[in-house]
Amino acid sequence: MLTRIPGVLGKRDLEAVRSMISGARFVDGKLSAGMAAQRVKHNTELAAGESRIETLNALVMGALVRHPLYQHATLPQRIATPFYARYTNGQSYGDHVDDPVMGTEHRYRSDVSITIFLSEPEGYVGGELMIETSFGTQAVKYPAGDAVLYPSSSRHRVAEVTEGERLVAVTWAQSLVRDAARRELLFELGQARDRLLAKAPDAAETKHVDKSYVNLLRMWAEV
Repeated sequence: MLTRIPGVLGKRDLEAVRSMISGARFVDGKLSAGMAAQRVKHNTELAAGESRIETLNALVMGALVRHPLYQHATLPQRIATPFYARYTNGQSYGDHVDDPVMGTEHRYRSDVSITIFLSEPEGYVGGELMIETSFGTQAVKYPAGDAVLYPSSSRHRVAEVTEGERLVAVTWAQSLVRDAARRELLFELGQARDRLLAKAPDAAETKHVDKSYVNLLRMWAEV
């Protein structure tokens, strides 16, 4: 399931993020890549030791985890500290699948991959996030502040940037529900449940859908 989350970061937040990143030190993106990804990764990433990175993470990740659509679609158990990736002229990220287990001190399983767009799409040429899905390859290039969620098991790539600068925040979540098909079912059922609870909280069908959602989550959740 590929899910768009609009407006994770508003205009003021985006200005603050860009201000903190402006002039910061970036390093070769291969330093954070696994063995297979190193061959095809051509970008730079914000250096981990930058002085404002904790403030930056609090702003970006705080906005993401508070977003109800993120919570419903991901059912998060753990979420990783993000990477801030920059692509300029000639840079790209070839076909790859994200590592299944990440982290050093605190290990986590990558179930859901998340990209938050920090550059406006008209500010760069190329740079589409190409995600293979059951409906074919989807090209994703959202407005700044929007995010996309997709299963970490998906093969994906970033098309070459031929002009301008593509800046994104990338992170991964371990879900309470490891199976992507089950997460998708719960997401759709949960949306229907929320609408029914808002419109007809005492209706019999609302109670049936509510019970089904809660007990499916109970059945599939890994805590």
